[in-house]
Amino acid sequence: MDKRITLPITGMTCTHCAVTVEKALRAVPGVGNAQVSFPESVAQVEVADTVSTETLTAAVTKAGYGVSLSDTATIPAAMAAAKGSDGKMHVAVIGSGSAAFAAAIRATEDGAQVTMIESGTLGGTCVNVGCVPSKIMIRAAQIAHWQRAHPFHGLSHAVPTVDRATLVQQQQNRVDELRQGKYAKVLTAHPEITLLQGHARFADATTLIVRAADGHEQSIHADRFLIAVGAHAHRPAIAGLAQTPYWTSTEALVATELPRHLIVLGGSVVAVELAQAFRRLGAEVTLLARSTLLSKEDPALGAGLEAVFQEEGIRLLKYTVPTSVHYGKGQFVVPTGTETLRADRLLVATGRTPNTQDLGLGRIGVTTDTSGAISVDDHLQTSVPHIYAAGDCTTHPQFVYVAAAGGTRAAINMLGGDTALDLRIMPTVVFTDPQVATVGLDEQAAEQHGFTVDSRTLNLDNVPRALANFDTRGFIKLVADKHSGKLLGAQILAAEGGEIIQAAALALRGGLRIQDLADQLFPYLTMVEGLKLCAQTFTRDVSQLSCCAG
Repeated sequence: MDKRITLPITGMTCTHCAVTVEKALRAVPGVGNAQVSFPESVAQVEVADTVSTETLTAAVTKAGYGVSLSDTATIPAAMAAAKGSDGKMHVAVIGSGSAAFAAAIRATEDGAQVTMIESGTLGGTCVNVGCVPSKIMIRAAQIAHWQRAHPFHGLSHAVPTVDRATLVQQQQNRVDELRQGKYAKVLTAHPEITLLQGHARFADATTLIVRAADGHEQSIHADRFLIAVGAHAHRPAIAGLAQTPYWTSTEALVATELPRHLIVLGGSVVAVELAQAFRRLGAEVTLLARSTLLSKEDPALGAGLEAVFQEEGIRLLKYTVPTSVHYGKGQFVVPTGTETLRADRLLVATGRTPNTQDLGLGRIGVTTDTSGAISVDDHLQTSVPHIYAAGDCTTHPQFVYVAAAGGTRAAINMLGGDTALDLRIMPTVVFTDPQVATVGLDEQAAEQHGFTVDSRTLNLDNVPRALANFDTRGFIKLVADKHSGKLLGAQILAAEGGEIIQAAALALRGGLRIQDLADQLFPYLTMVEGLKLCAQTFTRDVSQLSCCAG
């Protein structure tokens, strides 16, 4: 080789980073050898005379790292390292939801300086337009339902008076309180986090351009990046839909007038939760599902929920997709192929699409799937080593606790740690009434994983607390490995399913066998005792036991 070039490398946090830079340099035509030292942050490169420093720098930048400015090297300013004058690692976080805040807080705890960029409302989906307002609405609807249809003799029933505008005002007041307490005040308590309002896009692998609402733009250079931009409601390709004033969950949650008739498109979590809530508040509801309710879960869960919906007066049309949607004179007209539905409101709840379209990810080599979801490994790292992603904008399940866990782990890893996000034991809850809760494998998934499956289903009329509540709708199902007896999963349809499922998750995490659950002490009278009773059904007839039999 004709010459040796020394490149001061920035952005490396471990020896794996050094290996990545070496591979990138050795792939450059004309490079004979490259050796990168992580402790010294230096690359020694043997090259032909035709290879320029700029070419090598471009290769390092494409790999996700930087090259320090020097008096002799001609390096664009955007490629410079982004550490502040105090030498702290600079982390840029795009978004301000749960993943973003979890990452930002952890990064500052590990000594980083953080710039957070938000184009909309501080706090992301969960607190503003997702978990918090929806659960408040669902709880209010449950109270209205209990007034109308509680099971206790000797207590009067009444048709509830529903003041939707007042309900929404109370709901949004609590949303505002939580946004201030859990997000705005957190920023005040962490001066190492700087919040910028504006839309961010990548100019190159180490530079963001942030465009403010007034059109002003500024460049942000950083050592590490976290993309946590969330997702928005998906709009299906139905003729005419885009030209109508349809609702997504965002509009539905803050609507101050109750529809007379609401059509809901969708059969998954948001669709079933809001369909039941609006019905309980007094609206006529027709639900159109592409297949069945909760089609990705054990079929018994969707079938059980369907029976509840029929009892409450929700009309369910399965395997139904509108051929078109029209709107005029205050009415939606929705042909389905077999009939034409009419309603004053239409709620589209057919999933969510990642907010990654205009970040410039293709320009820097960040890989996404066909929906725009960012591909990440179990360390939350994207295809560009110094760029991480977490939350609903990734290929991970769209749950806020997954987002927060991902944000924390991303921060640890981008600052030199080594921790993985393990989603094998991930409890989920659908907040219908009764609630749908799952963890681990169902029967079909267990068989696909090669297990010989043994399972039992316990109807809730065998659970003393459900009998005492006069609410025996639903069941608890446990799935086990027939050979070892180890618990593989749980599927629950029960009024307190969300409170029960974490006990099953901990049992899975601990590698418990069915007999271990059957032998545990569970408090009486509780719904979670149903786990013990279901476990006992693997070896005995629990209907023949006395109350709280051990």
